[in-house]
Amino acid sequence: MSTTIRRAVTADAARLTAIAHAAKSHWDYPEAWIRSWSEQLTVTRDDVDAQRVFLIEERGETLGFYALSGHGATLELDHLWIDPPGIGRGLGRDLLEHACGEARNAGAKRIETDSDPFAEGFYERMGARRIGKTPAPMDGAADRYLPRMALPLDV
Repeated sequence: MSTTIRRAVTADAARLTAIAHAAKSHWDYPEAWIRSWSEQLTVTRDDVDAQRVFLIEERGETLGFYALSGHGATLELDHLWIDPPGIGRGLGRDLLEHACGEARNAGAKRIETDSDPFAEGFYERMGARRIGKTPAPMDGAADRYLPRMALPLDV
């Protein structure tokens, strides 16, 4: 089935938020952690207006999205989520490749992100490398970190 990628509009914010929550929950994190991440997983209408937010859809159904922010040589990938039924279909790859094109068009030389630990392998397969780690302690996991990833755009 053919997919399309398009710029999100403010009316998409609730669906994007639902996808982010479902995708994070897919990894069996404790429900208390998911609740504590609610604000970070929420995509507001203002976010859609202020950031480069694109979604991938199939037959009008939104299956995933990404959001880029910032200006200059390095852009930040704030979101990249796939609705769990779509995981493993190459949708994340399609979105990240699209994000790279958008970043290049904006003059960026690389994209950085704090990756979910479960997504680090995906980013590595896409050409990113770990450049550090960001503290992300949670109840029961005081020494938890997020891999800080950088994806060069000069390839």
